Amino acid sequence: MGAVTALRPQGQGNQSQGKWQGLLGDPGLLAGLAGGFVSAVLALWAMRGLPLGTGLFWLASFPIFAAGLGFGPAAAVLAGLLASLLVAGFGGGFAALTFLVLFGVPAPLLVATALRQGRISLSLPLALLGLWPLAVLLGSAAFLADDGGLEATMREAMEASLIRLGVPAPEEFVAALVRVKAGAIGFWAAVSLLANAVAAVGFLAKRGLLAAPRPDWAAVRLPGWYPVLPATALGLFLASPSGGDVLALSALLVLLVPLFLQGLAGVHTRLRGRKGRRPMLAGFYLLLVLFLQVIGPGLVALGLYDQFLRRPAPRQS
Repeated sequence: MGAVTALRPQGQGNQSQGKWQGLLGDPGLLAGLAGGFVSAVLALWAMRGLPLGTGLFWLASFPIFAAGLGFGPAAAVLAGLLASLLVAGFGGGFAALTFLVLFGVPAPLLVATALRQGRISLSLPLALLGLWPLAVLLGSAAFLADDGGLEATMREAMEASLIRLGVPAPEEFVAALVRVKAGAIGFWAAVSLLANAVAAVGFLAKRGLLAAPRPDWAAVRLPGWYPVLPATALGLFLASPSGGDVLALSALLVLLVPLFLQGLAGVHTRLRGRKGRRPMLAGFYLLLVLFLQVIGPGLVALGLYDQFLRRPAPRQS
């Protein structure tokens, strides 16, 4: 054994050891691996029905954002890929597909479009919060075209859920829920991604690990071409026959989400520097939760106003 060791080229062991040390010394690689592992644990915790699973599930994109915004887009891609593989291995194909759609693809994509030229740009990532749900919606509609379509599938799922909960499922009630279900999922997914991105920026900035200067979230503005998309969806919705407009309505709702968020940014901008700003914001968000159907359209209108009339595009966008 000693003779074999003596005959082995001395440089070969040193080169191999140095290669491993180089890999383990790469902070981006380590961050991507750690982020992917933690993200998968959060998702699988919920998928196994463990306590606090629902809340932890929607935090699954936070480790991906933290890895990417701290150590570059490659770390976010690695974290998303590793987490997806772990979820597939321990949760199955459908669980992995759900994870990919909600976190595994959009979170690295948002990081990649945000980190540009040493700064965090918010314009295109905000647009992607509407474009990605739209892509998923259209892909689902195409995939389900031979199975009765998207509306029939959502109707069956909604009826099954209501029956499981012991809630009566009259036709009118189910039809109303189906019309807004896709938009509601897109809205919640976008809010979840944005909240986790904001939390990751704050977490990294406090520790001096943020890869770029901290952005001004309230100064965000959508790209100039974006309002054309919800206007087109609105036209298609108005032109759709009654009873066959669910896809067009769903597309319109998910495309309005970035304008809604831009309206929220406008509220923050207008309250900046005022006394009692935090209590006013707390009261505003409480009212928003209670009266979303009333305040929501107003925020979309405010987002449109800021897009065209209020202020020029900020430097960061």
